[in-house]
Amino acid sequence: MSTEPAVSPRLALAPDARDSGDAVIDVTRLRVALARLSRRLRRHELAGLTPTQLAALATIGKTGPMRLGDLAAAEGIAPSTLTRLVTALEESGYVRRGADPSDARASTLTITAHGQDALERIRTETTLMLTASLELLTAEQRSALAAALPVLEQLAEAAPGAGAARPGAADGNSLLRLG
Repeated sequence: MSTEPAVSPRLALAPDARDSGDAVIDVTRLRVALARLSRRLRRHELAGLTPTQLAALATIGKTGPMRLGDLAAAEGIAPSTLTRLVTALEESGYVRRGADPSDARASTLTITAHGQDALERIRTETTLMLTASLELLTAEQRSALAAALPVLEQLAEAAPGAGAARPGAADGNSLLRLG
């Protein structure tokens, strides 16, 4: 029986990750921190939108007019959920449903001026909240965060499942050796 302390719930992606002296990322801590920050940024009083509705509205605002099926695929939403979501956005005046000029059987969604205004207000509110939080950090902490920003952007844009499963991933561990 091993006398080493358990590294639960972590995956040492390299067998010697804890003993090598290289920097180690605790992936569980990273995931929890990102999730908590994401929840804080989604807490807004404007527009009366759920996080799913807001994500869909932002997608329509970013991509321009889009078909319902394309929105469902982009957001990973089931058709029944999409119908309720689009109805709520329509009733709130955030999107307009129209006929698809290339297919009379399909509909397209377009963001309205009211929807665009709501997105801008929410973005402004969350930017101000995040700015206030960053002001609580030391200059060194802000520099470290600035240096990590390109990597965080890369992680955010990576396709789901793009990384191959790592050895030991099935045991729930989450240490990643750097170096």
